[in-house]
Amino acid sequence: MTVGKQRGKAPENPRINEVTDMSPMDGETAEGGFGDARLDRRFKTLLDSLFRCIGGSIPLACQDWAATKAAYRFFSNPRVSEEGILAGHFEASRVREQAAAGPFLIMHDTTEFTYQRQGITGMGLLKRAFACRDFRKTGRPACLTVRGMLMHSSMAFTLDGLPPGLTAIKFWTRSKFKGAAELKRHVNTTRIPIREKESFCWLENLRQSTRPLNDPGRCVHIGDRGSDIFELFCAAQEEKTHFLFRTCVDRYAGGRGLTTAKEMETPDGRGMRTLQLKTKDGKLSEAQVEIRYRRLRILPPEGKKKRYPALELTVIHVMENGEPEGREPVKWRLLTDLPVTSVEEALEKTGWYALRWKIEIFHKILKSGCKAEESLLRSSERLVKLISVFCIVSWRVFRMTMLNRAVPDAPPDLALTEDGCRALDQLTNPDPPHDSGPHSMSHYLTAIARLGGYLARRRDPPPGNMVIWRGLRRLADIMLGVQIQKTCG
Repeated sequence: MTVGKQRGKAPENPRINEVTDMSPMDGETAEGGFGDARLDRRFKTLLDSLFRCIGGSIPLACQDWAATKAAYRFFSNPRVSEEGILAGHFEASRVREQAAAGPFLIMHDTTEFTYQRQGITGMGLLKRAFACRDFRKTGRPACLTVRGMLMHSSMAFTLDGLPPGLTAIKFWTRSKFKGAAELKRHVNTTRIPIREKESFCWLENLRQSTRPLNDPGRCVHIGDRGSDIFELFCAAQEEKTHFLFRTCVDRYAGGRGLTTAKEMETPDGRGMRTLQLKTKDGKLSEAQVEIRYRRLRILPPEGKKKRYPALELTVIHVMENGEPEGREPVKWRLLTDLPVTSVEEALEKTGWYALRWKIEIFHKILKSGCKAEESLLRSSERLVKLISVFCIVSWRVFRMTMLNRAVPDAPPDLALTEDGCRALDQLTNPDPPHDSGPHSMSHYLTAIARLGGYLARRRDPPPGNMVIWRGLRRLADIMLGVQIQKTCG
């Protein structure tokens, strides 16, 4: 009899995770998010299972056919959407943001998920790539069509690098290639309404990240060169929030027909500073950079002058001379609505932009840790729902890593459950002295990292995301063994 034809009650299996009050993901789910109590319970169980089996497939996380089939039905249910999956996490992120002191940074970035398997319905086009496998036969490389989907994510961070959580997520696919070069020959792209462009996701995420907060003035939205959109600047001012974007367009500034590059030749202030950067192999490198800043009146593009006003913004240029070894030279042209009156304030804004790479680390956890691109689901709708669940899991791993660096002396219940701490105590010190006090969070997170391959030598840096997600998976297996031992004993 095949597995697909089995009937009857599933056998007892301690790996089937019944979500308890001690579930580490309990705070990220919303009651009534799907309008069905059974779906709410299934989502909690599935989220907890995937967190305890980071990087594993759905059958591996569920461990039996009944739970696996329930997971597949959950992702196929039309009442389940990525908005419902992430609603509880967005609300929890808002609460954590309001509890944090001072301003917080909202990082925006777009990433691609590539799926080259055949038979996936609803999968769009990403780009064309060239392969040399047929070069010997035809004399030219073969052209391949890369298929997949895109995700634009927004995540909040405190100034010390802690992520309260995701604030907005958008998924989409392309039915055809952009064809930007061909389009420019026939249409002035600046006259195309922003709602008809992919870049409209930047405006949607900015509004979704800002509106739930009672004080949008605390937000500073940060993006790379993809955020150089004049409509986005205006949207930020309409929402009464702030932004710090890297630009790639030499925009018109002032009323004399000059551009920002020409105006920055006579800045309001300038100075030399030293920045600590990392090379491609992870080594620290010093960069001697010149920082310039100036307050300018930035004009809208020619095709948008009648629809959008000129804006008073601060331009910051951070330039490094020469060609450093092991990395590209620093050449940042930043645009912000925040006032800058000194080189130190300009350096502060530069440091905020330098934190933008953290959202790329989140995407790395999503793809390398959760292995979102290796799922065997056969429709884009199911994949979007699965990736939405993985987003919560990836954020949790990222937050645990950053908590260990920012507040190592915090109590362990900030990141771990009592059961997890108890299991780690048995692993690290099975016979503790009676007068030993409770351990800090750093003690337990280091123990998890050691399960994932962290050596914990005296001069080693704090553990990273990779050893944390490996350690969490091994810890789940150890706790499973303890549970089986108790059941059999």
